[in-house]
Amino acid sequence: MEHVKKIFWLIHLSVWALFTLMVVLQLKSDTDAYWRSTAAGFMATGLYVFYIHFYLLTQYSGRRKGRGYWLRLGGIALSGPLPCLLFHQKPFDFGFYAMYLVTTVPVFLFLSWLARVTETLVLNTIRKEQLEKQAVEAELTNLKSQINPHFLFNTLNNIHTLVYKQAPAAPEAVMHLASLMRYMIYESNAATVPLAREMDYLRDYVSLQQLRYKNSPVVDLQIAGEIVSCYIAPLLFIHLLENAYKHSPARLEPGDLKVRVQVKEDTLAFSVQNPIAKKAANPLEEPGGIGLPNVRKRLALLYPDQHKLTIQDTGETFTVNLTIHGLHVPAHERQADLLHH
Repeated sequence: MEHVKKIFWLIHLSVWALFTLMVVLQLKSDTDAYWRSTAAGFMATGLYVFYIHFYLLTQYSGRRKGRGYWLRLGGIALSGPLPCLLFHQKPFDFGFYAMYLVTTVPVFLFLSWLARVTETLVLNTIRKEQLEKQAVEAELTNLKSQINPHFLFNTLNNIHTLVYKQAPAAPEAVMHLASLMRYMIYESNAATVPLAREMDYLRDYVSLQQLRYKNSPVVDLQIAGEIVSCYIAPLLFIHLLENAYKHSPARLEPGDLKVRVQVKEDTLAFSVQNPIAKKAANPLEEPGGIGLPNVRKRLALLYPDQHKLTIQDTGETFTVNLTIHGLHVPAHERQADLLHH
């Protein structure tokens, strides 16, 4: 905000410098012997009326302009021609005073009002955009923080069992959990992350979930396309995959959960499909989870007019398809676009 105010002061200095130059050139060309004193008086009156009224409006900004304002305004108007008379090299002339009072003072009063209104409008607009940006960032942070605690508790119990049995898979499970937690706590604070890192996060999640199953991997994860140079909002897919686990049958066969990630040019296509449990323990949008409504809201905040989310429920399988455009947009441009919206 202070930077914007400095810009306004630079604009003030530039406009007054240009205006002074125009007045001097005009009076000098009129071959007036007293053009210097006339120019000085005119500019003194202009500066006096403009900035006294400007600061008066600042004091009454957001307040009702009552009797005090109008009395002060009258004082500014009546005293406005006096600086010009001080530079005038002739005895006091009421006609000269009246001419400045009627022609010059109202112009600078109007210009000061226009400048004050313009600056207030611009500053209020910037404040509003900053507040909206802060609200969006706070909401996104809240959405990202809604991690299902049951997954962490179950994972720790599974790792405890592996350690108790001295299973060879225990150290690897601990590493997967450490990587997952490091990503959630530290790396996901960025506005965007490399898509490859988001995929590593999904693999860690799948590996930890696999501890629940004795069969071969129940998730068929296939990734196609160039994912190294692409950036995506963090923690965007995990809740869709979490829902797939949550609402599948207790016993899953190898490859029952199908996850597809494909990058083509600047477009990402993500899909997850799971079999539907005959008797779901919880509805799909249970209060304890992130829920599809929150996923929709986060997509709307991050990728307005750049995504498409569709859901297919056949009664036997549940499929979520997500398409996002514009993956190669740099992070700083995405933040600028978020502020705009």
